[in-house]
Amino acid sequence: MGGDQAGERDGGPRGGGDPVAADDLPDGVVVADRAGRVTVFNRMAARLSGVPAGAALGRDFRDVLPLHDADGRDWWKSTDPYGGLRIRTRQPERSLFLADGREVLMAARYVRAEPLGDVDRLVVTLRDASHRARGERSRADLVSTVAHELRSPLTSVKGFTATLLAKWDRLTDKQKIFMLETVNADADRVTRLITELLSVSRIESGRLEIRRQLVDLPDLARRLVAGRVAAGEAQDRYRLEVHGPLPDMWLDADKIEQIMANLVENAVRHGAGTVTIVIEPYEGGAAVSVRDEGKGIAPEAVPRVFRRFWRTRRRGGTGLGLFIVKGLIEAHGGAITVGRAPSGGAEFRFTVPAGTPDFA
Repeated sequence: MGGDQAGERDGGPRGGGDPVAADDLPDGVVVADRAGRVTVFNRMAARLSGVPAGAALGRDFRDVLPLHDADGRDWWKSTDPYGGLRIRTRQPERSLFLADGREVLMAARYVRAEPLGDVDRLVVTLRDASHRARGERSRADLVSTVAHELRSPLTSVKGFTATLLAKWDRLTDKQKIFMLETVNADADRVTRLITELLSVSRIESGRLEIRRQLVDLPDLARRLVAGRVAAGEAQDRYRLEVHGPLPDMWLDADKIEQIMANLVENAVRHGAGTVTIVIEPYEGGAAVSVRDEGKGIAPEAVPRVFRRFWRTRRRGGTGLGLFIVKGLIEAHGGAITVGRAPSGGAEFRFTVPAGTPDFA
C-alpha cells in the first residue's frame, strides 16, 4: 500500500516526479521501485515499447519491457539489476531488442539508498536505434561508392601500365600516347573523388575554411566555359548572361569555381540543349543560375537532390556533387534552390552575400 501511495504521490498518471517534465524528455524513461514495479513510464517509453503508460504502471518492469540481446538471451535475467554485485551503479548504453525485434539503445542506473545497499530504484533510458542504423547504412553506402568509383580507374591504370612495361618496344607511338592519356584521365578521376571525399568530411565536421578574395563572377564563368570549349565541346552549347553591375564579391575563388563547375557539369550530363549561366545582383550580393533545356527534375525528387548519394536514374558519378555544392554555398552564408527553368529544364540558382575581405 505504502509503495502504491508513494508512486501516486511521485508521479500522478505516469508516476515518479513531474510527469510533464518526464514526457518532455526526448528519450524513453522507465523507473521501477525497489520491488521492481514501474512507477514512471513516460510518453517516449510508451512510443518505443508500444505499451500504453497506463498499462505499464504498477507492473513488473521485466513484463513491461522485455529486452533481449543479439543472441536472444533475456537481458534482465543475465544482468539481474536487483542482485549481483552491490558496487554496480549503472549499465552503459548498449543495443538491445524488444519482443517484436525492434532495436533500441538502452542504458540503466542502479540507485541505492546507501553505498553497497540494496537497489532502491532502477532507472532505464531508451533511445530509438533507427538513427544509428541510418548512420551505419550511410557509412556503408560511402564505402561501397568509393570502392566502386575507385575500382574502374585503378583497374584501367593497372592494365595500361602493365602493358606499357611489358610491351613498350612493340607498341606504336600512337598506342603509347593513347594509353598514357587514359592513365592521366583516370588519375584525374581518382583525384576528383579524393577531393570530393575531403570536401564531404570538412562540411560534415564543420572544418570548412573560406579564404575570401575579390572574385569576378562573370570572368570566372567565362573561363569555365572557355575551358570546356577548349576540351572539345561546342561553343554554342553555352550562353552567359550578366544582368546589371555587381558589387565587389569577396568569396573563396576556388570553392566558387568548384560550385559553378559542378552545376555546369550537372547540366551538361543530365540536361539537354543550351546551358545558360545567368549572373545578376541580389540583395547586396549576387545570384547565379545554371539552366538547361532538358526534362528537368521530377517534383518528388526535389527534396532529395542535395542529399548525399542522390543520383538520377541515369547513374553516374558519386552522388556527392550537389551535397558538396550546397555545403560550400552555405559556408559562404548563401543558399541554393532547384526548380524549373524558363525553357523547361532544370534551374539551379544559388545566392551569396558580397562578403568582406578576411583582413577587414
